[in-house]
Order: sequence, then C-alpha cells, then structure tokens
Amino acid sequence: MLRNRRSPIVLALACLAAALTAGCIAERGAPVIERTSGARPAPVKPATGVVTTPAPKPGEMRPEFYTVRKSDTLYSIALDQGLDYRDLAQWNGITDPAVISVGQILRLTAPATTVTTAPLQTAPGVQARPLGETPIAPGTADAPPPAAAPASPPIVYDTAVAPPTAAAASPPVASSGSVVNQPKAVRAPYSDQVYAQLSAARADLAPKPDPQAAAGNGSDNVNWGWPASGSVVNSYNESATLKGIGIAGKLGQPVVASAAGRVIFSGMGIRGFGKLIVIKNNNTFLSVYGHNSELLVKEGQNVAKGQKIAEMGSTDTDQVKLHFEIRRLGKPVDPVKLLPPT
Repeated sequence: MLRNRRSPIVLALACLAAALTAGCIAERGAPVIERTSGARPAPVKPATGVVTTPAPKPGEMRPEFYTVRKSDTLYSIALDQGLDYRDLAQWNGITDPAVISVGQILRLTAPATTVTTAPLQTAPGVQARPLGETPIAPGTADAPPPAAAPASPPIVYDTAVAPPTAAAASPPVASSGSVVNQPKAVRAPYSDQVYAQLSAARADLAPKPDPQAAAGNGSDNVNWGWPASGSVVNSYNESATLKGIGIAGKLGQPVVASAAGRVIFSGMGIRGFGKLIVIKNNNTFLSVYGHNSELLVKEGQNVAKGQKIAEMGSTDTDQVKLHFEIRRLGKPVDPVKLLPPT
C-alpha cells in the first residue's frame, strides 16, 4: 500500500512537466497570416532626400562671370559670349572699351536693379482724453508739443467737410486762370464710365514692334538666308581658329543680312576678322560677317533680312571672300545646317 502511494513532490514534478510539454506544443503551431480579399500591402515609400535639379546641357547657359585672359579684348569677349560689347561695358562700369586687364573678372549678365524706397513716415501721436474733458491749451506744462503741419491737406472720401472760411488763403492761379496744385478736400468716387475710360488701353503706350521679336526672340526659330552668292571654299571646322564658312566672290560684291536683327558691332577690333559686322538676331543667335572691304551699317541700326550691309573684301585674309558665322549663345555652330539648301 505504501509503495503505490506517490509522494507530493513526485506529483508536483509530474504536473509541471505536463504543463511545459503542453506549452511547447502550442508554440510550435503554424503561424497565423491575415489575408484581405484582393488587397495588396501598401508600397513602402523611400526616405525623402534632397531633390537636385538636373544640370543644364553644355552650351545651354551663359556663365555669369568671365576672367579676362591674355590677348582678350572687350569686343572678342562679347562676341564669344553672344553679347553686345556696350552692354558688357555698362554692366562692369567700363568707360573705355579698349582698357581691360588680365585677370579682371567681368559680369556677363545684367546686375539686379536695386529699388530705393523712402523711409516710412508715421502720423503724429494722438492724446486720448475722456469725453467732455476740456483739452489742454498749448504752452501749458501738461500740453504736448504742437504737431508739425502736414505737407498737404489729407484727402477724405465720402465725408462731408465744412466749407473753407473767408480767412483761408486763396489758391494760386496760373496765367490761364486755372487753379494750380490745389488738392481737393473731398473726392467723389469714380463713376462706372470713368472707370471704363481709365481701364481702356492707350494706343500710344502699346509696345512697338521689335525686329528681334519678329525673328523669334529668345528661340531657335530664325528665318535664315544666305549672306552672299558664291561657292563655299571653307567648310565649318570645329578645330579652326575662325569657326564658320568661307564664301568666295568678287571684290565689292554685296553682302546682305542673313536674318533680321540689330547691328551690335561694325568696325575693326577683333583679330582675324578684318572689317567686321555682327548682328544680334535675337537673344539666342548672332550672325558674323568678316573680311569686308566696306561697311554700310552702323552700330545700333536695325536691319532686315536680305538688306545690304557690306561689300565683300579681303581684309585680314589672303583672298576675296566672306567669312560667315552663326553663333548660338556665343558659341559657333555649323551655318550650313541652318541655311536653306542652295
């Protein structure tokens, strides 16, 4: 009988072992996965970072500054950057275009305009007092100093104003009998008819047409034409000193504007070009005409496409020919790709 009885300690250990076995079995069960009908988990958004703007393509932007190098002139820098040398001189405070120094840093864009405003003037202070209290006369101990009179009487809108007294000074009168510089105390609101007249556009203030805008200002849409008749004796070469084409002809043969625009250079001052004309066709393109014998247009003059601007010559070269360039943002491009087929 005693041998069949189990001790309390043995029974307790048996119960503990059974509980542990049941827990392990429960933990080894299959994982539970929640599913929704047809729904997919939302994609995980990547961590936000700094958004960078793609770098502009080469030749699409003009640098803001330029450092003068040896053998540079203001004229050559302006031509290489597609600018008017007079604008370049003005932006950099240069009074003599022939005087620049090596290492000088030139601004290639117009400086920002600084607007100067007058300081804000506040009205004199007003002393608050209870209703019915007699104001303190000026000159007493507690009286505030008298305020300075305003430069002109204020304008009151839709408010009744007492008529001026006889002691008021009479307004100044011009020789024609009309009152001069006399502000009105009361200004009635404008009628609908007056507002319509003030809002109407004035023909004399309308912008005048610009030949550069007609040529496609600021875009690649320019109506090009051949500047001279003759055979092309020099093709465009990227490695050449003068990057353009040479058109052979006779001495004194007409040279015409390849496209409408404004003459920004006419003279001699850029080595290798001889007597030179540069036309700004729009904000993107320049056309260059070199080796002329005679120049027939002046700087600042507007020219039309096909207008005679020079006579062919051989200045600064070994034969009679026209050196012709088309520059986009100051950089030469192959003119044959833009000119109409012959």
